[in-house]
Amino acid sequence: MNLTPYRQALALPGLRSLLLVSVLARIPLTATGVTLTFFVVLDLGRGYGAAGLVGAAMTIGAALGSPLLGRLVDRRGLRPVVALTTVAEAVFWASAPTLSLPVLLPAAFLAGLLALPIFSVIRQSIAALAPEDRRRPAYALDSMSVELSFMVGPALAVALATTVSARTTLWAVGAGVVASGVAFWLLNPPTRSADEPAGPQPRTPRREWLTPRMLAVLAVSGAATLVLGGTDVAVVAVLRASGEVGWTGAVLTMWAVASLVGGFAYGAVRRSFSPLALTAALSLCTIPVGLGGGHWWLLCLALIPAGALCAPTIAATSDAVSRLAPAGVRGEAMGLHGSAVTVGIALGAPLAGAVIDASLPLWGFAVTGAIGLAVTLAVLPVELRHRRETAAMSDAADLAPATT
Repeated sequence: MNLTPYRQALALPGLRSLLLVSVLARIPLTATGVTLTFFVVLDLGRGYGAAGLVGAAMTIGAALGSPLLGRLVDRRGLRPVVALTTVAEAVFWASAPTLSLPVLLPAAFLAGLLALPIFSVIRQSIAALAPEDRRRPAYALDSMSVELSFMVGPALAVALATTVSARTTLWAVGAGVVASGVAFWLLNPPTRSADEPAGPQPRTPRREWLTPRMLAVLAVSGAATLVLGGTDVAVVAVLRASGEVGWTGAVLTMWAVASLVGGFAYGAVRRSFSPLALTAALSLCTIPVGLGGGHWWLLCLALIPAGALCAPTIAATSDAVSRLAPAGVRGEAMGLHGSAVTVGIALGAPLAGAVIDASLPLWGFAVTGAIGLAVTLAVLPVELRHRRETAAMSDAADLAPATT
């Protein structure tokens, strides 16, 4: 396999340190959801429905706050936003273990609204550090780091909550989140490249960059994570139905490893792939996964094709947003991308759960995969129109010398 793209990307000044800090910073962030669930269920003595409400409140806040914080980064710079959100995170996580459920719900919403924008800032910084011809391997490395964080963070939170206490885990996760904010404040990665104008710029009207093509990329970003969120729930349901729920960790680990391998391969190949094509392939490969649910090892094998497309799809959507957004609004655009990803995951899990409750576990895969495919087909005309326009412009440029 050709490793030259990775060597070239990692040789870019600042990228190696950004990716290293991003892995460590994301671990506590990926543990927040499961930690709050354990606290509500074990310490507050409420059901999983109440825990779901707290998670939903934080998710809604994050979806609304991500583009707003991104816009603040564009206008005010990274450090003021990181300082604001780090203080907000510190207040929430320090007080959360003492809050009752009625107070925790609005507090979780505010915490989501002012959540540390690590995911979107990292992707914005990659666009600033890497020229366009080196962004694909850089975003592939970023997607792989996300997978590693999700493999480590929730597992550590579960281990700490079950062996010590959920309340202690809340404080530990909060300390990790605050430490992540401090680390990014100190690192202060660039949000614009050296050849892009620094400081506040004249406002670019949204109609100039929030084009149908950008909306299409955001739509497939949400569709992809909807499929992933649905798959997560459907795996548990299928294994529980077959009496093999104890193998859930092994199956999800295999899924994540397949994503890591796919992400690595995506960054090493010489050509790029359309995020629409990757999302469609991910959806198609997810639809029949439930047919392998008879045994855990069959489910592992069935998940490999879809798993191998997870990291490449997220990397491709991040790359596409970075190319479509002007430098002056890239923070807001990456924030919208983060919102699309968050909303997709938030919708995928309950949707798959509702389908499974009404039918059979295998339909959790089929329905979420079909919805992902339907979204890609709905926005396909936008991509085809863009390709026709690009081809027409290329033909015009080729004919221009002959007509002068």
